[in-house]
Amino acid sequence: MQKFWNFKNDASERTLFIDGIIASESWFDDEISPKEFKTELLADSGDIKVSINSPGGDCIAVAQIYNMLREYSGKVTVFIDGLAASAASVIAMAGDEVIMSPVAMLMIHNPSSMACGESKDLRKEAEILDEFKESIINAYELKTGLSRTKISHLMDCESWFNAHKALELGFIDSISETEDKEPIDITAAFSNVMVTRQAAANALLAKIKNKNRSIRADALMLRLILLKNWR
Repeated sequence: MQKFWNFKNDASERTLFIDGIIASESWFDDEISPKEFKTELLADSGDIKVSINSPGGDCIAVAQIYNMLREYSGKVTVFIDGLAASAASVIAMAGDEVIMSPVAMLMIHNPSSMACGESKDLRKEAEILDEFKESIINAYELKTGLSRTKISHLMDCESWFNAHKALELGFIDSISETEDKEPIDITAAFSNVMVTRQAAANALLAKIKNKNRSIRADALMLRLILLKNWR
């Protein structure tokens, strides 16, 4: 798996950079990547800065990273450097302090997936997606203090926030004073996310094929739900 993170240590600061697609292949059934990330995170102690510029990605990877950062012993300061969209916005919520560039963007929306099977399988998928949404709302609610109804509505509408709106709603704590980035190209960001959705599905199917085993359609459907990237 291509790494989407990088730790940089210097005399004055330890920084975790999260750039681009979060897990171009799913962490599901992958014993290496989650352990590698955790090992690197815990390789040093003290406060840490998390720099995010990502259109989102794998929801399982994001849940684990969120939990690891929440449990980290030092202070976690998140800096939204360019884009924290979709699943990447959940990682941002793990910060003890969240700072956003004045030219950055934050986006939240409902989780999505692909599935196959009978009508009952698709109904089950919808129920599981609803549960995924509730778990995502938990992270936003803890950070913002907004009502679950309000957050759910914002997700339904696929909401894009500039720094001032994100601050007003409580998704961030402050806006940085340095304007060192160009405004985000939202069209390009959407393009990257859509490509990633297909890549994740292809990677999952290839993994199943390589194991050369028979899997029922309903089991395949469930794996796709659990592994699928957000839009």
